Amino acid sequence: MPERAPLRIAFTNIPRRLWAGGYNYQRNLFEVLNRHSPGTVVPVLFAGTADDPDEIAVLAGIPGVEVVRSPVFDHAATGLARATDLARAIVFGLDAPAAAAFTASKIDMVFESARFFGWRLPFPAVAWFPDFQHRLLPHLFSRSAYWRRDLGFRVQIASGRHIMLSSATALGDLKKFYPGNSNGVSVVRFATAPPASLLATQPSDVIAHYGLPPRYFYLPNQFWRHKNHQIVVDALDLLKRRGLDVVVAASGSTQDFRESGLFERTMSEVRSRGLESNFKHLGMIPLDHVYALLRASTALINPSRCEGWSTTVEEAKSFGVPMLLSGLDVHREQTGGKARYFGVDDVQALADHIRDAAESAPDAVVRQLQPDLDDRVRAFVADFVHLATEVARGAGTS
Repeated sequence: MPERAPLRIAFTNIPRRLWAGGYNYQRNLFEVLNRHSPGTVVPVLFAGTADDPDEIAVLAGIPGVEVVRSPVFDHAATGLARATDLARAIVFGLDAPAAAAFTASKIDMVFESARFFGWRLPFPAVAWFPDFQHRLLPHLFSRSAYWRRDLGFRVQIASGRHIMLSSATALGDLKKFYPGNSNGVSVVRFATAPPASLLATQPSDVIAHYGLPPRYFYLPNQFWRHKNHQIVVDALDLLKRRGLDVVVAASGSTQDFRESGLFERTMSEVRSRGLESNFKHLGMIPLDHVYALLRASTALINPSRCEGWSTTVEEAKSFGVPMLLSGLDVHREQTGGKARYFGVDDVQALADHIRDAAESAPDAVVRQLQPDLDDRVRAFVADFVHLATEVARGAGTS
């Protein structure tokens, strides 16, 4: 019997500055597909002409990944998808320039992430819905942004896309907000396994580079309103007034296209409260620095008001890093109760968790990958490959 040809799946690039979690998700997916199921899937990454060449080079350097660069896949300045692309896909039923690029690259299936290519797309497609933030936190979206996002979800559902979710919590949200659909739906929980190259950097060097103390907490979330940095600032203020000086190192993009000036206003408040030495924002830092700081931190903090399946939480799990998490259903699902939880507005509870973690933390630690990680990653790869194969064959099931 001849061997089955690899499944060629089209992915669109997600710039790290626009959505670090999405970029890291795809990078990790490409890495683990090559590591645990080589020759089964060929990820073909379609990137815009202005996308960061260094970021693209990292993805292109993963064995088995192909990259196509074209202005057809340029991004809007304030988001991942351009309104003109969505309008073309809805009005004409097809994003013809994108479809032509897929045809030229002999694509078998399309992975839609934050972009809809039309109900007449001549390829099987999976629509990944990371979360339903616009329905859960509608006040954080302008009217146009809300309806653009909601319309995108609705047309993907109406077009019969197989829907991929990352958690049972998201499955419940899908049934609540978009009831009655007959689409195939799969829950594929991802697990992260960073390549050895990203773990070669010495945490002590990175800690010294950023002027951090040996003990610190790490908050690697983009500075978006729903990521809820404010509760961390409030908790640090409360602790300082109690006589406890604690350092939180934060990193990630400082731009929120939905609320310009949020980062500047927050940091002004940090200064006015005298917390400059307690809340240190490092900006966008290299991925090897992210892993170094995570592995040596006292604990990860994720105070978010909404998550799909948090990349930062999953990375902390990979190394056994203690976690202080907002008490979202998805955080509890993702960690199986193995974290400290607090209400998204409960400053007192977060402050108490920070104090307890600080008092019980070892002087210095650099954590290694957990023994169960390989099994979790293999399960993720198997679930993704099964889903993609079934959808490509036209046999996707609920």
